[in-house]
Amino acid sequence: MAKNTNRMNKVNEELKKEISIVINQELKDPQITGLISVTKVDTTPDLKYARVYVSMINAKSNKGNLARLKKCSGFIRSMIAKRVNLRITPELVFLFDESIEYGSRIDSILAEITKDIKNDE
Repeated sequence: MAKNTNRMNKVNEELKKEISIVINQELKDPQITGLISVTKVDTTPDLKYARVYVSMINAKSNKGNLARLKKCSGFIRSMIAKRVNLRITPELVFLFDESIEYGSRIDSILAEITKDIKNDE
């Protein structure tokens, strides 16, 4: 079992790297704005599906970008098939990763608290 999870981790990391390269260098869609980074890839054990978590910085519309990525998923998948040596290239399911926004919201709350503490002293 440990061998299999190790392989899945390698597959996920390789997919993450290659999907990121395809999105940022080869995807020529003018409707996709801002910087898109692939934060995590979670592949099913049968390699049929891969959930691709993306975060977006300076995007005009996160939902719009996500919709465009979903439309381009066939192209991205075909590019991945050429680059990554897998028997089955998984179908890509793009999801928005909210962890960065969540982290920055926590940072701003902590900054506010420390400012209040300093004001009280």
